[in-house]
Amino acid sequence: MPNSVPAEAKVTPGQYLKAVRERLRIGMREVQDASMVIVSEEGNENFYVSAARLTQIENEESIPSFYKIFSLCSIYGLDLNDVLGRYGVNANRTRAYRTRFLPEITRPTSAEVYGFEDKVLVPVRIDPTFRWETTQLVNRVVAMWGEIPAAFLLRSNPRRHTYGYVGLADKTMFPLLRPGSLLMIDPERRRVAHDVWKNEFERPVYFVELRDGYRCAWCQVEGSRLILIPHPVSNVPVQSFNLTTEAEILGQVVGVAMRLVPPNMSSQGPGSKLPGPSEIVR
Repeated sequence: MPNSVPAEAKVTPGQYLKAVRERLRIGMREVQDASMVIVSEEGNENFYVSAARLTQIENEESIPSFYKIFSLCSIYGLDLNDVLGRYGVNANRTRAYRTRFLPEITRPTSAEVYGFEDKVLVPVRIDPTFRWETTQLVNRVVAMWGEIPAAFLLRSNPRRHTYGYVGLADKTMFPLLRPGSLLMIDPERRRVAHDVWKNEFERPVYFVELRDGYRCAWCQVEGSRLILIPHPVSNVPVQSFNLTTEAEILGQVVGVAMRLVPPNMSSQGPGSKLPGPSEIVR
């Protein structure tokens, strides 16, 4: 029988760090001297990496402290969370444990994604009982979530956001916000702004929760009353609610994904038919 080819030995974190240092042509004494700069800047001697300690890290199964990993990443130009991952620490996993150990406690939570190769959840199926006619919070009607690489969200806003959906029967802000629009809501912007806009496009739009559902509209506060102001073209009446018992502002709309052509409009109308494959002139 032919000799089997041995599997490639797994590179240890120390071997990886050594390979990076040698590729950069940085001597151990240079690493030591550079770490002293970090010690001075940070005011903490734990950041110091001696040549002897570096030898241990590179050639033995010796796990460095977080401070020394920080120094080595700074000197070598490496991603801190990537190196932590090589030592078996995935920063994104903290979210899973938060929900397990603190399931009933209301608390702030982080929305950062530390590794762009990691997967993030996105909605891929809406609850079949979801009524498209009504305005809703998307977070509450997702039946199934899927995963995509975090790199796809590289240019998205890293702050926490809530997402809303404008119902097909909700024409409150038409034509500024068409029915069927997907809204990005900033929950930190709940205070109604006054007279800081020059036109209707600059006037803040708010997402409001009521006893019977949700509304998306311009808002005005008069004492303890919240006035929901629709777009004048919509023919929807102005509504007034008690801010204490009847309405809660969930946040300001800061982004929108909107169709310019209604989904029920035929694409085969006059002048809109595209040529079939057999009709294309080659």
